[in-house]
Amino acid sequence: MQKFMTIITTAFILAACSGNKGATQATATIPAEETAKVAFNADSAYSYVAKQVAFGPRVPNTEAHRQCGDWLTSELRRHGADVTEQRANLKAFDGTTLNARNIFGQINPDVKKRILLLAHWDCRPWADADPDPANHKTPVDGANDGASGVGVILEIARQLNLAKSDLGVDFLFVDAEDWGDEGNEDSWALGTRYFMENPPVAGYAPEYAILLDMVGGKDATFYREYFSEQAAPDVAARVWSAAGALGYGNMFFNRVGTAVTDDHTQLITHGIPAIDIIEYHPEAESGFNPRWHTVNDNMEGIDPKTLEAVGKTVLYTINP
Repeated sequence: MQKFMTIITTAFILAACSGNKGATQATATIPAEETAKVAFNADSAYSYVAKQVAFGPRVPNTEAHRQCGDWLTSELRRHGADVTEQRANLKAFDGTTLNARNIFGQINPDVKKRILLLAHWDCRPWADADPDPANHKTPVDGANDGASGVGVILEIARQLNLAKSDLGVDFLFVDAEDWGDEGNEDSWALGTRYFMENPPVAGYAPEYAILLDMVGGKDATFYREYFSEQAAPDVAARVWSAAGALGYGNMFFNRVGTAVTDDHTQLITHGIPAIDIIEYHPEAESGFNPRWHTVNDNMEGIDPKTLEAVGKTVLYTINP
């Protein structure tokens, strides 16, 4: 994803914030017996993240990328999803042909009302935000930027399969998101653009979509992203209300943060209401986790508690 844009510079507070000028937190309103029903195993999600990282940087055109893609496909099938793979040769901004692979899984595909959960699974080929210039040509592990969102979605898929859910939920692991050039918005999210222009299901139009990007970092905070707020404010409201009610208001601040060019903007462009749950640090120059696009985006920066907060919030949103 591209660096956060700076068009949101004022403290725009949502109506739900009741006029409070701070970043508000919802209080817990879900009874304890209800929260216990939101099954999500943080250790399992963490292991899914670690497994991806163990392959090595999942940069397109590499063996680590191929092996991880095979594993992701098999995991979705193991959790009861009907899986379709999209393979395409996509031209990157620098002229490189990327052998891209989108992985699309559906549970209960005959259910007409669909919900889409997605994350990118590829890695940045260069650690160009690393403070040490010597690392700028080194690919990143992508533990948080990539693997965390995929890990949460795999655990959600596992839980829905265990519960024999009758929901119509789709899982999309998109490729070629992170081979982009700063300042060139069209160079990012190539896999998602391909998916929308070549949908594996004719007329594919989920009711809404939730993108998970950088959802495993230590001390993570999540604000309502600007483009999400324009396209699907009702979905964002449900997600942040669920987070607060589950007791995660210390991570999910019910306030618009800033805007980011990410996979969800491709969905929005094609008419799908979509939101982005993405870590945001107002005090950082980039707005991102300090490990972003550095060689330190590794398992040391992943916190199971963050994975759990995001996973439970999304599960409760789609299946209250």
